Amino acid sequence: MFDKKGFDCDKYLEVQSREILNRVDGFDKLYLEFGGKICDDFHAMRVLPGYKPNTKIKMLQMIKDSSEIVFCISAKDIENRRIRGDFNLTYEDMVLKSVKDLRSFGLNVSSVIINRFSGEKKALKFQEFLRNMGVRSYLQKEIEGYPADVEKIVSEEGYGQNPYVETSKPIVVVTGVAPGSGKMSFCLSQMYHDSKEAIKSGFAKFETFPIWNLPMEHPVNIAYEASTADIGDMNMVDPYHLNAYGVSSINYNRDIENFPILQSILKKMGYQDYKSPTDMGVSRAKDGIFDDSVISRAASQEVIRRYFRHKKEKLFGIVGKDTIDRIEKLMQKMDLVETDRRVVGASRMTVEENILSRQDDSIFCCASAIELCDGRIITGKNSNFLHSESAVILNTLKELSGVPQDIHLIPENLIQGIVEMKKNFGGDDNSLDVSELLVALAISAGINPSAAKALEQIPLLKNSEMHVTYIPTKGDDEGIRNLGINLTMDVDMTGNPI
Repeated sequence: MFDKKGFDCDKYLEVQSREILNRVDGFDKLYLEFGGKICDDFHAMRVLPGYKPNTKIKMLQMIKDSSEIVFCISAKDIENRRIRGDFNLTYEDMVLKSVKDLRSFGLNVSSVIINRFSGEKKALKFQEFLRNMGVRSYLQKEIEGYPADVEKIVSEEGYGQNPYVETSKPIVVVTGVAPGSGKMSFCLSQMYHDSKEAIKSGFAKFETFPIWNLPMEHPVNIAYEASTADIGDMNMVDPYHLNAYGVSSINYNRDIENFPILQSILKKMGYQDYKSPTDMGVSRAKDGIFDDSVISRAASQEVIRRYFRHKKEKLFGIVGKDTIDRIEKLMQKMDLVETDRRVVGASRMTVEENILSRQDDSIFCCASAIELCDGRIITGKNSNFLHSESAVILNTLKELSGVPQDIHLIPENLIQGIVEMKKNFGGDDNSLDVSELLVALAISAGINPSAAKALEQIPLLKNSEMHVTYIPTKGDDEGIRNLGINLTMDVDMTGNPI
């Protein structure tokens, strides 16, 4: 993908932080439900070129004197060992990573809330671990009849049973690992307790996507649907906002469906009377967009990436056919095909050319392609010594450093030594994956100036695009992720190379 920007991060930060601070006016305390990834928001970075992964961190730093952070996680997700696919970490490990990251940025994470608790043993162990780590943690039980039974919810049998979490700042940012972590429930529970103590508190929502003041069919908003195809989120015109103000705004189905119940709960507690889900939001993402054509192209590419990701997840039983049906409909809506992602066609063509030209049929023919930020595409294929991902990375580093392709960067005896070690320790893979390649290249750089020159180019691989014609190994996947490369892959029903 070309290295063009379409989003002004500095302007967005200024407008967004001011909007949040303005929303707290008139309240003793504002509970701000914070959707999406608070750290490392790579989805936003990909669909809004110019947006930085830790933009939300910078925004929170701008209001840190007025705010603290509460992290939520569902006891059900702990019990089921749910995995965050982008980091390959369990949800509880993601909580620990996020708390550590946020505190390293000087932000105050005051507590962790384990929601929807109904006796899960793993949740109790996680709470004990948090306490041993010096992190305040609380259990909030699942309320019978939630969210429909408003009378019970807004009573001592409902929110009244939850512990009241002491907070010290006027803005309480409530975030979580993923949808369904109980963020809104925690906010409303706190407001119930506040009302009994004559504390005037309010509620607002911050979610970057969908962008409420962009058209529903805008590629950025469709990319949001693609990113949540596994949970079935759909963009909709907010009918409450349209009816109240005559203005069309975009929200997603869960917020719109839940709004009447939320409105009833807030009214029963004597809080603000929002006229629409859009009214609750504070997002100003559109203010940062200055080149819509760049944004639209980037978002279209994200839809294709999500398509490949969901197909892999379907193969491993993580998502069902309904998810694939949803993502395929989005592709059709945008008139996109797989090969609109340029590296897809390049890697597949390399396989076809290799099959036609090679004499040795002893190994599968696999290929990878990388598109650099300047639009150049480099390919690589597997061999007796290298996985195709390793080959394409070596070829790319040579291209970037000006080292001729026929120059060996890593001595053959070093590769053979690594392969022999793998054999001796029970390995059945006799070629180097990306993680192993990077170690070998670093060793070689100490004695080979060309290898050292190539190694210096590694930062240029960040945010480049890669496609492989089969499912990468764990060592390839981790190495590519660490390099910051956006990876997609082909899979067939067996997971073998195609």
